[in-house]
Amino acid sequence: MGRSTAGKTTLTQALRGEVIHKDKTQAVQYHSDIIDTPGEYTQVTHLVCALATYAYEADVVGLVMAANETYSVYPPNITCSVNREVIGIVTKIDKEDANVKLAESRLQLTGCKKIFKVNSKDGTGITELLEYLA
Repeated sequence: MGRSTAGKTTLTQALRGEVIHKDKTQAVQYHSDIIDTPGEYTQVTHLVCALATYAYEADVVGLVMAANETYSVYPPNITCSVNREVIGIVTKIDKEDANVKLAESRLQLTGCKKIFKVNSKDGTGITELLEYLA
């Protein structure tokens, strides 16, 4: 889960070995091994509750944050609100305006103990994430 334009759907495509293509997630997308949620669910107050429900259908919850995001939609210590493992995933690490350390520290504030840094387009970090999830 993560805000709009964080790179969740592109990450999903990379994890599934698909050709990366632009695709706006407007509804929850169920795949055999991934649940891709729309960014609006983290940004619209009355939709946030749905994320908790979907979190209980997952073995691992991934909080996705682009390395060039100017703010965090996640409150501190939010990981304790679900009884699943929660990992952080920093996307868009290749962007010119990326601040990977800032994104990583914001995810640490949420309670994420394990954080992955990925570039979904060139595959950097994808293998490590897949191995961890396996």
